[in-house]
Amino acid sequence: MHNNKYSKLKVTLLSVFAVSLVAGCKINDAEAKLPFSIVYGSKTAQDKNKSIYISDEEGKRRIKIVGATLSDGYPAVSASGKQLAFYGKYDKYKTWSIHTVDLDGQNVRRLTHKKNVWDSSPTWSPNGQMIAFAREYRGDDGQFLGEIWLMNADGTNKRQIKALKGSSPEFMPDGRLLYQTMTEPNQISIANIDGTEKTQLTNDDSNNYHPKISPDGKHIAYLANRDGNQEVYVMDINGRNQRRITKNYISEWDPAWSLDGSKVLFSSQNVHGFYDIYKANQDGSQIEKVVENASQAAGLFGVNSSVLEALVGNINHQ
Repeated sequence: MHNNKYSKLKVTLLSVFAVSLVAGCKINDAEAKLPFSIVYGSKTAQDKNKSIYISDEEGKRRIKIVGATLSDGYPAVSASGKQLAFYGKYDKYKTWSIHTVDLDGQNVRRLTHKKNVWDSSPTWSPNGQMIAFAREYRGDDGQFLGEIWLMNADGTNKRQIKALKGSSPEFMPDGRLLYQTMTEPNQISIANIDGTEKTQLTNDDSNNYHPKISPDGKHIAYLANRDGNQEVYVMDINGRNQRRITKNYISEWDPAWSLDGSKVLFSSQNVHGFYDIYKANQDGSQIEKVVENASQAAGLFGVNSSVLEALVGNINHQ
């Protein structure tokens, strides 16, 4: 009788343990497979060049997409979620060019070739048919110039938006361009893609840089040096309710948004002379490091998670 009771108790405990083990495995699997949500440029111990990687929002999974040049960065995902645009550097870093690549790392295409200019900050139009980018260079008089250009997604029909002097273009959901002006100090503005109907959102005596639109189109993250240090700010789409997100003695860079728009991503210089990516709530609380030795993050907006997992699987088996 005693042995029978002991056997039943043993079986029960083993069953509970097995169920707990299976449940724990499911939780761990779920944690291990957070969806890929950000794309960025990164250096690793194995890859000294700066290449394009994707990751989940906690930095637990990092997959290399492409390493086309000695330094790739400023990635942006297309409206279809099938391609990335990014810049790569040539001629001992004197020439920066815009490229595209399929999200599985295939079909790298160099779209701009002009020597001794810095082409950067590519952004896709909402319909995926055009790419806008910044072109910066020194003029014959030594003055630093900033231009905004458009081209078809295959690199054809390149044309400068001559009415806009600035950089860091960002397509908005309605097809207009968000950008930073080349005035002194720099300001954040919005304009049509032909350069008409400009609206200036910031108006202060500090430099305002690198605006990024939130997924819902209602907010803008940007950089400003209003306290003598470059920090991350957020404002409403009409320029109101400007608020500071970071308070640091190190300059912050590259603002971006999480997939749900609840958090702002940014880069901050580390002790190794490169950058780490952090995230924070819109009120500046809960600042957390996401990825080490990485910068220039962008959200993988519009990319189906199951499709992305399949593409990553293809990368891993190449």
